[in-house]
Amino acid sequence: MNGGAGARMSSAVAFAAVIWLIALSSAPLAHAGCGGVETASPRHKVAPRPPLAIGDSSMLLALPALARVGYKVNARGCRQFSEGVSILRDARRHHRLPHLAVLALGADASVSAGQIEQAKKIMGPKRKLGLVTPRELGGGESNDARVIRNAGQRDPEHVKVLDWVHYSAGHSSWFQPDGLHLTFSGAKAFARLFKKLIPLASPPDRGHRRPPQTTARGFAPDARVRRQAQPA
Repeated sequence: MNGGAGARMSSAVAFAAVIWLIALSSAPLAHAGCGGVETASPRHKVAPRPPLAIGDSSMLLALPALARVGYKVNARGCRQFSEGVSILRDARRHHRLPHLAVLALGADASVSAGQIEQAKKIMGPKRKLGLVTPRELGGGESNDARVIRNAGQRDPEHVKVLDWVHYSAGHSSWFQPDGLHLTFSGAKAFARLFKKLIPLASPPDRGHRRPPQTTARGFAPDARVRRQAQPA
């Protein structure tokens, strides 16, 4: 994508995000302002099949930033976790499911352990499922974040947790007054967190072990890697 096309995409996504935020200012209009699906293609190749980021209105302003770090992005206002699972299922049915898919959902409805298990089953035993802990309106967290953290603790090999709640704590400038939707600086921070999973976007080469991962604030590495990193 050339510079002009990239600028036009960024402007279009920013406009869509602004329209969404205007809709939020009036509760009766909120559902009417959900809008359609917004997508972005990766700006450079990070894997044979680009990792997929699926989100709701809180991802809209971050579409260009996520595309810059290598994600194929799909976001829609009012999206619930069940719709994200359906997107994964459709991608698998059409043989488009990547090695890494990240769901940043939960602000519009609750997330259950059963839904996460459905997503894991779709991804299968050889792929990685990323889950982002959701902030709630006002900037706090709900039981959804705990459900997601528990899923990562139960299956650290296949479920990779990006703890956006912890990573963004104390950064009020990253958010609109509602404490949930992003500003431009928040969109950049959101993409930085997603970038931590890019090393998992490609299947490991057969006969080669993936190098140990370093621990970074906001990213919960799997327990197996932590044990490997300990001194003998």
